[in-house]
Amino acid sequence: MKTQLLLYALLFSAYATVQAQTMVTGTVTDSDNQPLTGVTVSIPASGAGTVTDIDGRFSLPAEIGDVLRFSYIGMQSREVEVEGDAPLDIVMEEDATQLDEVVVVGYGTSKRSDVTGSIASVSDKDFNKGVVVNPGQLLQGKVAGVNVTAASGEPGATQDIIIRGVGSLRSGTTPLFVVDGFALDNSANGVPTNPLNFINPADIESIDVLKDASAAAIYGARAANGVIVITTKKGRAGQSQINASASTAVTSLARQIDVFSADEFRSEIRAINGILNDGGANTNWQDALTRTANTHRVNLSLSGGAGSGSYFASFSAEDQEGLLRNNDLQRYSGRLNLTQRALNDRLNVALNFSATRFNNRRANSNSVVTDMLQLNPTFPSQTDGELPDLVGDNINPLVRERIYTDASLNNRILANIAPSLEIIDGLTYRFSIGVDYSVTNRDVQFMPYPSIADFDLGSLDSYNTTNSNTQTENTLTYEWDRGAHDVSLLAGHTYQQIEVSRKGFFTAGFPNNGVEPRYQVGAASEPTRQSASATINELQSFFGRVNYGFDDKYLITLTMRADGSSKFGANNKYGYFPSVALGWNLTNEDFLSSSEVLTMLKLRGSWGRTGNQEIPAKITQASFTESNSGNDTYPLDPNATDLSGYPYGSIYTRLANPDIQWEVSTQTNVGLDFALFNYRLTGNLDVFNKVSENILLEVAPVDPIQPVDKFWTNIPNMEIQNTGVELALNYSSDESRAFVYGIGGNISVTGNEVRNSPYSILTTGAVIGAGQTGATVNGVLNGEPIGTFFVQDFLGIGEDGLNEFADLNGDGEILDNDRFAAGTALPTYIYAMNFDFAYRNFDLGINFNGVGGNKIFNHVALSIFNKGNLANSLNTTDLAVQYPNEDVSNSNRVSTRYLEDGDFLRLNNATLGYNFDLDRLGIGQAVSNLRLSITGQNLLLFTDYSGFDPEINTGNSIGDIQTFGIDYFSYPRGRTFLFSVDVTF
Repeated sequence: MKTQLLLYALLFSAYATVQAQTMVTGTVTDSDNQPLTGVTVSIPASGAGTVTDIDGRFSLPAEIGDVLRFSYIGMQSREVEVEGDAPLDIVMEEDATQLDEVVVVGYGTSKRSDVTGSIASVSDKDFNKGVVVNPGQLLQGKVAGVNVTAASGEPGATQDIIIRGVGSLRSGTTPLFVVDGFALDNSANGVPTNPLNFINPADIESIDVLKDASAAAIYGARAANGVIVITTKKGRAGQSQINASASTAVTSLARQIDVFSADEFRSEIRAINGILNDGGANTNWQDALTRTANTHRVNLSLSGGAGSGSYFASFSAEDQEGLLRNNDLQRYSGRLNLTQRALNDRLNVALNFSATRFNNRRANSNSVVTDMLQLNPTFPSQTDGELPDLVGDNINPLVRERIYTDASLNNRILANIAPSLEIIDGLTYRFSIGVDYSVTNRDVQFMPYPSIADFDLGSLDSYNTTNSNTQTENTLTYEWDRGAHDVSLLAGHTYQQIEVSRKGFFTAGFPNNGVEPRYQVGAASEPTRQSASATINELQSFFGRVNYGFDDKYLITLTMRADGSSKFGANNKYGYFPSVALGWNLTNEDFLSSSEVLTMLKLRGSWGRTGNQEIPAKITQASFTESNSGNDTYPLDPNATDLSGYPYGSIYTRLANPDIQWEVSTQTNVGLDFALFNYRLTGNLDVFNKVSENILLEVAPVDPIQPVDKFWTNIPNMEIQNTGVELALNYSSDESRAFVYGIGGNISVTGNEVRNSPYSILTTGAVIGAGQTGATVNGVLNGEPIGTFFVQDFLGIGEDGLNEFADLNGDGEILDNDRFAAGTALPTYIYAMNFDFAYRNFDLGINFNGVGGNKIFNHVALSIFNKGNLANSLNTTDLAVQYPNEDVSNSNRVSTRYLEDGDFLRLNNATLGYNFDLDRLGIGQAVSNLRLSITGQNLLLFTDYSGFDPEINTGNSIGDIQTFGIDYFSYPRGRTFLFSVDVTF
């Protein structure tokens, strides 16, 4: 009987299920009533699905009440509830967010399909995740042709962002940053950290990179290195939204340098008959001088809008510890973005305001890193809880850590308001005024420490830096669309004034009373050194742009900008920067419009000129100082070139040069944008050639009679050429499936070459250390890339135990003229790969990035990893003893011995997230999103480089000629794990 009852129950259940199910059929068409092939029809609840056939028809078994989802790339998704077995007629509309994505083009926006220049856009959903202090980190590996390199692992460290190669010899290679229409100034704020640190990454909506001259020429004199446009989040009409997030992270040293352990140290010193100063301990100084660092962050934002207005407000607080204990930073930031419309939407007012307070305590990192690598490992860092003053003959770094402070406080506001009025249909006038104002106070001090002679008095270096950047703009735009003709006109004027002032003093002699020197007055008996400087730079610009499109097929963009800068002399005050670009939407042609594979194909071509004004202020003017030969000063003609008639008193240190011109970059670009399989596979290919000329340098005069050591001038005929190819590809799976994935990547290959230089070599990259005075690492040579290593060729250790180098010129002597170009610090290619997976409520994102073809000069090894230091009880690595017959007196020389491959592949970050089912939790009415995630940063590194990390740049420039690829005791990098929770109400 039980068996029969169970059988009846099963049969009834099966019958009920069959009765509840029905075969749903229908047809899917577009707005023109054309059938859509390949539309995904799915039931999200069960994962069942099908696709439409060539006539747009489908059939799918479903239950009454099921929801069918219709998905198609380029179309807005639709959901329909199953009510019975009647055929469905589904009409899908184009999705403008995919077909006509809006990108920032400078002083406006444009549909992606109408863009003629090379512009890459990254939205907030695609940013790199993790502990991010500045927006540059969000871009790393995301855009082809953009190389983002952090100078070190210090929190908030400066970053080199190079777009399409290095185009200048000087330090002015940073792109122009534009935040909500306001052009930032890259002047230092008194602390060598990133100038973008004031922006809360959580406030950023998108970042657009203008790479070619056509896209960037509208910014003229500051766009030679490309333009990065940052757009912050705005409110949207609809229901108000509150978003809160909290995160905590732990960071530990990612990689240690393999120095000798205490036992290895003792054995190696005995093997070379060195002096063993044995402290009887076993100390790993890399562990002792680093820590597991914690980071805590909270973000709160409110956004919404109704009627004619919208708002976005946010607050963020972050506390980040560095790997070195004497290092941490706190950032507190607030933002308010408002928009208001009136006069039937003809008047629109936008307000953007942000305020940031940035506390930064920096470690004496060069000294700490030196100590962690070379201190005697047989000495303890502390004994019975007490710190000995010395470790061997060196100050105990834990003592120095207690008495040293480098503290800075930066307060910064960025505010601009921009009302615009549509005067008549299509004609809009916009006025914008903004200010970027910051004040930085920095104190570098040593507490008095009487038991060590060098620190008995204590000292204080105090600095105050004020930056004021004001900008006003007037633009007039006209939009005209008549049938096949689409015209957009832009005319504008902008004026910008940047004022930077610095004051500082140094004093010493403080009582040992436990009070920090920055809160006291130094002893009157000790000398006080004071300094002060101030500069005011002005830039006035006139610009215009014409966009014309015909029949959505043929596009042309014409741009002209005239910039006048106070940095240049009277004879060349203005520079002129034109560009032209053409575009052809081939898929709108009849011969391609019916393709079932090729969804979109556009050909682009552009030519244009941009400028570079990132040079010191006042260099066109004469400067002079008092002479030791006289006590009186005399009025001097600033344009004088013959000083023989002037008496003693004042002498020139620089002659006037009103003929200095702009550095100019001319760039040609050919690009191809494409999409296949209904936008499943998208990509772009660009080929470019960029030539920089009128190179500005501070050089020695040709005429030895001139009473100056150096002066600024343009170098005739000298050029810097960058040629390259960029490719980006992205593939997205069917988003309606339960399992969704995306695969993407980019690669760029760039060749850099210096041409027609009148100098046999311009050296830079000064080496620091005993016996290395005057030695350099980098050289600028004809036919070689910038960042070339110009060193001697190390052959090995000779029978006499000393270095052997190649006699490259065959004169029988090993001299400075036997150096050669031994490779470049600039990578030949940079690449990145990203993988995104999602299954139901789980998602996983993985990002790799890497470079290849570059070298690194290991200055750390040159300075301390030698047998002589080991013989005197300082630690080292196997590098110092790889030649058994090397004499302990052998001196280190700048050579290929310390040149290593810089190639690397890094698992930059990976994020695993889970989005809760709010209805199951019973909070769906109050909460719209709840997400938990864990992110790992710098998880894996594949490289042959022996230092902490191959991504470095800590060289010392000479004559303002920048250096690349030198590792001088750089702050080590960490591996971070971040745990975060995000909730939206």
